[in-house]
Amino acid sequence: MKWLAVLEVRTDHCESWNGFFCLRKGKLCSLMFGLIIMTLVMVSYILTGAKHGLLLIPSPFHYGAFASNPSLMDNESLSDMKDYYQPSKMNISYVKDYPSIKLIIDTITSKIEFITRQRPDLEELRKQEPHMFSVIPNKFLPNSKNPCWYEEYRGNTTTDPYATNSYALYSKRFRIIFDYLRKVFWNHLYHYKDKHYRLRCLPHFYIIGQPKCGTTDLYDRLRLHPDVRFSAIKEPHWWTRKRFGIIRLRDGFHDRYPVEDYLDLFDLAAHQIQSVLQSDAVKERGKRNNIIIGEASASTMWDNNAWIFFYDNSTEGEPPFLIQDFIHAFQPNAKLIIMLRDPVERLYSDYLYFASANKSAEDFHEKVAESLQLFEGCVLDFSLRACVYNNTLNNAMPVRLQVGLYVVYLLDWLTVFNKDQILVLRLEDHASNMRYTMHMVFQFLDLGPLSEKQEALITKSPASNTRRPEDRSLGPMLPTTKAILRDFYRPFNTKLAQVLFDDAFLWKRT
Repeated sequence: MKWLAVLEVRTDHCESWNGFFCLRKGKLCSLMFGLIIMTLVMVSYILTGAKHGLLLIPSPFHYGAFASNPSLMDNESLSDMKDYYQPSKMNISYVKDYPSIKLIIDTITSKIEFITRQRPDLEELRKQEPHMFSVIPNKFLPNSKNPCWYEEYRGNTTTDPYATNSYALYSKRFRIIFDYLRKVFWNHLYHYKDKHYRLRCLPHFYIIGQPKCGTTDLYDRLRLHPDVRFSAIKEPHWWTRKRFGIIRLRDGFHDRYPVEDYLDLFDLAAHQIQSVLQSDAVKERGKRNNIIIGEASASTMWDNNAWIFFYDNSTEGEPPFLIQDFIHAFQPNAKLIIMLRDPVERLYSDYLYFASANKSAEDFHEKVAESLQLFEGCVLDFSLRACVYNNTLNNAMPVRLQVGLYVVYLLDWLTVFNKDQILVLRLEDHASNMRYTMHMVFQFLDLGPLSEKQEALITKSPASNTRRPEDRSLGPMLPTTKAILRDFYRPFNTKLAQVLFDDAFLWKRT
């Protein structure tokens, strides 16, 4: 009732005005109300439009089909690109951002210098790893092709020889292996003058890299050769990670794995070598053991990320010691096998394998762009080598660009090993003619001839560690991502082809 009374009062009040004025006031109120409504609509439209405009502004981390310079596509035409990746149409608005990324790549290219590193001397290495030098001898058994030696064993029959082995303690996967080794350990001790000796061995050869380049397939085929054995664990990662106490890169540091833990991984092979050494043929006829051991950690060639935490006498951010310095100190005659792949395709495969969620060609775009910017920032202040081995940078980059800089690592390995001790293969050649590449490996390792049946078993088995079905469904990278990465890797591939005297390593056509 009070509400109605108020209305009545307002009505009476209005009637007290003359009719013309009331009519004019009503029109004015209507006009004001209409203007307010129009203003609100316009503001809403402008704000909405602005938001859409922000979404349409090309991100510096997105690239679409790049049509202004087809030569960058390694002679791929635009029609080929459309057939290759239809969804790239949605990224056409990002084409104009390519020049900004090209400037980043040009800056990186201008800073590339392949400067030979200085080798540390043996005494410096001894000071860094005194325990390792106390365990591994200077000379190995002359009647064994593989580097082996006898080491006195001071434990008794109740002692578990693998009780403190870090590989056995930290991984359930390896416990079955070590359970078996415990059972047969005492049967393989060598008794001489009331003392017990165990045969210790290092690998004769190392498959040192690179990841996602077919190392697993090479390993699976090579271990089928009757004269080849491998470590009990395919990738011990001891030289690069475990000896520094790195179990998983994301978990930080743990206790360092001593060299004895690494040597334990070769006990299965050592038992077989010992059986040959103690055979009558070797003892009476002066023959030698021809069994060789391999190790296949794909991190060995490139991963020196831990150096900054352990070696403090750095020169301008470059590591004073590298993995190869220590391997060469103990095994100057070691043989090294490297499997490489077009670094552009390697990076995408690496991304698909290691990325955990939200994988897509567009996401790969963004991660490549961000990584290029980070790498550019480093080379503006430091040397190429310092950036390649920079732990902080490598951990910050969303994709591992540095792993594909093959020639930087190869040149550093060539500062300590002779060229004829390193066999460099291409995954593309291995995939197209497996028989030929395996023959190259057998010849390089000086392995004996095989029967037709043995060779067929090695060369005709299906490829190992191929791309997972869920990753294949994502399709290839965007064509412009490929163009960007080809620009980035081109000067490094050019140098690699020069070092190896082989233009196939330009990867103009894979």
